Amino acid sequence: MEKSLTREELRKLDQKAIEEYKIPGIILMENAGRNVAEEVLKSIQNPQKTRVAILCGKGNNGGDGFVVARHLHNRNISVNVFLVAKISDIVKDADAGTNLQILLHMKIPVREVHDTTGAISVLKELGGYDIIVDALFGTGLSGEVREPFKTLIVGVNNLNKPVVSADIPSGLDCDNGTVLGSAIKANKTVTFAVSKKGFYLGNGPTNAGEIVITNISIPREIIP
Repeated sequence: MEKSLTREELRKLDQKAIEEYKIPGIILMENAGRNVAEEVLKSIQNPQKTRVAILCGKGNNGGDGFVVARHLHNRNISVNVFLVAKISDIVKDADAGTNLQILLHMKIPVREVHDTTGAISVLKELGGYDIIVDALFGTGLSGEVREPFKTLIVGVNNLNKPVVSADIPSGLDCDNGTVLGSAIKANKTVTFAVSKKGFYLGNGPTNAGEIVITNISIPREIIP
């Protein structure tokens, strides 16, 4: 089993990188999103005919998704972002807000999803996409997944489309691999800096799929 960390260990690792090593969080986010985009590109045979949907939540995991969208767009991939939040709320945030504003200036489509009805509508559209990127929840999630996320996650799993998760499949508990009500079943999980305990416990092996550990510039000497 790969070296793996718990939610609290990961929080302290990020904190140390940002506060003691003075690595701005937006740099970590940029590296994370770019690396996910590179993994997505590996599975694309025909860029001109491939459509990628990126599902984003309101936290930093969603910010990673915004970076993924930008890098895929710049590689001539057709991308659409589905944001389960209000744009007006996200742009107030520091790192995720900055990356969302970049997408808006680039005219990359960002559609808000507010409720279960909206989630059902999005699911009908997702049938027309070739790849789905999951950036709804990160490792910080510990409570039950609520609507409209639950409907969206269950629906995505039923689509049988290739899914790439950013850092962790949304809805999977980072510490023990428990499904928190509902969780994405990813074909590939591109996880950042170090693997997560929950990938190897409970439902982790089923939901994480292929695990790719990617360097986002956290100094190796501070990884436990």
